Amino acid sequence: MVAHDLSGHLAVVDWKQLAVAVAIPLAGGIGGSLATANEIKTWYRGINKPSWTPPNWLFGPVWTALYTMMGLASYLVWRQGGFEQQALPLAVYGLQLALNFLWTPLFFKVHRLDLASADIAGMWLAIVATIRQFRPVIGDLALLLLLPYLAWVSYASALTFWIWRHNPTRTGRAKAA
Repeated sequence: MVAHDLSGHLAVVDWKQLAVAVAIPLAGGIGGSLATANEIKTWYRGINKPSWTPPNWLFGPVWTALYTMMGLASYLVWRQGGFEQQALPLAVYGLQLALNFLWTPLFFKVHRLDLASADIAGMWLAIVATIRQFRPVIGDLALLLLLPYLAWVSYASALTFWIWRHNPTRTGRAKAA
């Protein structure tokens, strides 16, 4: 059933628009990764983390898959009338994407774990809102494409909050040991 639904949604593909829709979240993720690579090797290595922290190598493949699925979902919504007819769903999507892109510098660059925790909580709510906005437009594909993202951000939220609460801070800034 999922394959049938997807084939119906992708019967006629505007490859340029699909590429743009996927490139936007991927570019934000790559930009954040490049901007924080040094912090991951230094600061992040030295802070307290729980035993259930994933290995660093896992983040790239997971985020690549999630950003690709997010981009595909946004493309499928956009195809149903563009910004004229899908302004609210696409605006909510844009909000969660902005919160997603904001989390990386808050956490890794300025070490504001308090603000990163608040940001990721807002991101989680915005993802739920995005799913609620996308589902009437593209059906259960919204769940298929965005629930893995919500699950990962749920896990990342717990991780962010744990790190914030278990590292010495001054005005929310964690210091590496």
